Amino acid sequence: MPRLFAAVEIPHNAAMSLWLLRGGLPGARWIDIENYHLTLRFIGDVEHHVADEFADALGRIRRSEFKMGLSGLGCFGGKKPHSLFAVPTASPDLIELQAEIERICQRLRLPADPRKFTPHVTVARLRNVQPEMAARYLSSRGNFHVPPFTVSRFVLMSSRESVGGGPYIVEDSYPLTPRVSASSFSKREPAEARIIR
Repeated sequence: MPRLFAAVEIPHNAAMSLWLLRGGLPGARWIDIENYHLTLRFIGDVEHHVADEFADALGRIRRSEFKMGLSGLGCFGGKKPHSLFAVPTASPDLIELQAEIERICQRLRLPADPRKFTPHVTVARLRNVQPEMAARYLSSRGNFHVPPFTVSRFVLMSSRESVGGGPYIVEDSYPLTPRVSASSFSKREPAEARIIR
């Protein structure tokens, strides 16, 4: 049974910025550069026919591409930090895409995700890291920022059963519709000038 999740990929330039965060935090197991992603919805281990239904439903999503950057870092786990992550810049389009995928999960009666959706890109898994060490690491990198990049597709990924952090495989991809800018209209001939002879 495949272990599935829907995700947004992180492009190479942004991934390089995340990769440069490595080091300076004993007890961190850093995610490999090719495995950075933002999980939209974790599905888990499902039967193949359910995986096919989910993949087909994702293919019917019609949404526009959007911009997303990264700004700041955080830790999950409070007094027992267990993962270090980068924070995406606010994006209503990302939230709406995730909500539509969640509705698909409900229609297919997939198990509910007990965690509230918190957009993040995991950078490292933490083990036996003291909260003070994590806080010191975060404060020393408080100016972390990745300029906005275009999200032109989302993907269905699978992972092998492991301790986490990959490897991940893209099982299918779903393009988002390119946005038409105002400048592309201005380059067209005015309607009255287009005369059929």
